[in-house]
Amino acid sequence: MQHFFVTPDQVEDTRIVVEGSDVNHMKNVLRLRLGEEVMVSDGNNLSYLCKVEAYEEDRVILGIQETKEADTELPSKVYLFQGLPKGDKMELIVQKAVELGVCEVIPVAMKRSVVKLDQKKAQKKCARWQEIAKSAAKQAGRGYIPKVHEVLSYREALAYSEQLDRVLLPYELAEGMKETKKVITSILPGQSVGIYIGPEGGFEKEEVDQELEQSAEVITLGKRILRTETAGLAALAVLMFHLEG
Repeated sequence: MQHFFVTPDQVEDTRIVVEGSDVNHMKNVLRLRLGEEVMVSDGNNLSYLCKVEAYEEDRVILGIQETKEADTELPSKVYLFQGLPKGDKMELIVQKAVELGVCEVIPVAMKRSVVKLDQKKAQKKCARWQEIAKSAAKQAGRGYIPKVHEVLSYREALAYSEQLDRVLLPYELAEGMKETKKVITSILPGQSVGIYIGPEGGFEKEEVDQELEQSAEVITLGKRILRTETAGLAALAVLMFHLEG
């Protein structure tokens, strides 16, 4: 079944009014017939089973058949602070992180990041990453579209993560898996969690020290060296199993 996202103001008592690019997609790409069923999420953790009732010039009218709370979200909000990787790796990271339940992806320009984006390029990249997040959210049946934040400096990222209850720092010099298990299992449903992942070259020691000053908890992801596009996803998967277990 096709899945679409709308804003709460598009939801009326018995119908949903679809506008924008989804109109063309429903009418001319998917060629949805009148009476065909679709699933719609409003971004407020509500899902609607709908039927296509009418096509108008610049909108589609959907009749609401059933309303229910979305049950696809993690019980904690998880934020991925991803050091800017090379090439198009960020696209894969955003896609898979959304599938695994991340709340927000924050690209971070770290000292060992090879990629340097000026403001214009960064805005264009973020718009592309946000579209990937939207597609991944549809595919995964998410209740809302996770946000891809504008690119932050490391200092800005530290300030942003101060609001979170817990911050995890996967690091090759961390203690063994036993200590990591203690950290993960101590995370409670409802706590907000940040995960910091370095770029290809890893973290500078100064960056690690700054994190530790803000009470970040160092963890290990195992004895093997993981690529930057793998590390965040591994950490998210571990958190997902713990929080939904």
